Amino acid sequence: MRFVLGEVRFKILGASRTDAMVSAQEAAFELFLDDEPLENLEEFLTIFNKNLPQDIRATTIQEVDEKFNIIQHPKKKEYIYLFAFGAKSHPFCAPLLATFQEDLDIDLMKKGAKLFKGKHNFRNYCTKPTEHTILEREVEDCEIVKNTLIIANFFPEHSYALKVSGTGFLRNQIRLMMGALVLLGRGELSLEYLQKSLSPDIHDPITYIAPGSGLILNKIDFE
Repeated sequence: MRFVLGEVRFKILGASRTDAMVSAQEAAFELFLDDEPLENLEEFLTIFNKNLPQDIRATTIQEVDEKFNIIQHPKKKEYIYLFAFGAKSHPFCAPLLATFQEDLDIDLMKKGAKLFKGKHNFRNYCTKPTEHTILEREVEDCEIVKNTLIIANFFPEHSYALKVSGTGFLRNQIRLMMGALVLLGRGELSLEYLQKSLSPDIHDPITYIAPGSGLILNKIDFE
């Protein structure tokens, strides 16, 4: 940013954080300037992109008032988790798609994914919660569908996407949800167990965290 703004004092706030190896189709940050506002937003965007690394691209820019706070402002997030199973995938898939090298009952996993929809206690789907962690969260939608969202000629013939949307998620929540679904697909968990694991009375944390490489922050919608 210093190459673009020079000596102008600034501060940046990100809309969300992700784990290592997690990608973002859409992400957002807020830029605070101590001096005058930017004179030309499109010119700034062009110069900004020229100074970003190859794996980051800024697509749009919008001016907001001083009351806007990107962290506190209501927003909805959609994550997708891309995966395949069976034979090992092409190595080029590794940054975007997790491959589980065993047979999985995908139909059972689809049923399991729907159990996460709604307002539940996600105590068993959070890494190192504290006494201040709000464990009750609402998942607005959760389903496993055939992957048509991100494809490439080196992707396996059949791949899938776990789509999860909501206003906020706990640490590792979606990767733990995916991990539970993989265990379900392996036959190591049951639908009944999955249902009970969302109860505040059951303390039995899911221990299998799915790899970060399959998780993608797909959309952020600000209300």
